[in-house]
Amino acid sequence: MITRPSSALRAPSPADAGEGPQNPLAREAGEGGAKRRVRVIAAALALAGAALFGNGVYLFAKARVAQLLLARAWTRTLGGAREVKPWRWADTWPVARIEFPRQRRSAIVLAGASGRTMAFGPGHIDGTAMPGERGNCAISAHRDTQFAVLRDVAPGDAIIVQARDGRRVRYRVDAARVVDRLDTSVLEPTAARTLTLITCYPFDAVVPGGPLRYVVVAHAG
Repeated sequence: MITRPSSALRAPSPADAGEGPQNPLAREAGEGGAKRRVRVIAAALALAGAALFGNGVYLFAKARVAQLLLARAWTRTLGGAREVKPWRWADTWPVARIEFPRQRRSAIVLAGASGRTMAFGPGHIDGTAMPGERGNCAISAHRDTQFAVLRDVAPGDAIIVQARDGRRVRYRVDAARVVDRLDTSVLEPTAARTLTLITCYPFDAVVPGGPLRYVVVAHAG
């Protein structure tokens, strides 16, 4: 007698073994793994974003606190104190305040023009006339912070420098030019009250530093 083979004796198909793509359990397992990978990547991106955001907030807060401490040190300087360090471990101190009236910008100028000093404000270049005094006073700052304003400064604009004794000297911008960073002629002494402001160029350069400098020259009167 011929009998029909039972399902128990039938060879298992790929679908029965859970190996075929049509198996819903396999599809769910694959989808679950993909979702887990997406969640891991999303979490990593979120952590990276939080770190960058936190670093940005830290730098912003640091700059704000530094400006408050510099303003306090400048107030004491105007009161007669000398070489007032804005914070205990500082190796610089305020020597002037510079103001750009048309651009509505101002900054406290610090002694020396080292990279560490210019991280907090414009630096007076050693060996040049003191701010407000007769001669060539040279001040340097970064193109993307305090001296980003130089991009908008034009001939005829006023620049006001307040000296340590409280005197305010008004300068008028004569010209602006681009020079090589090794060109020291911009630092040469002058007989008249001259203000020379220096920053890196171009303003939108991706890499800081570079061989060029943007120089704004102004004279009192």
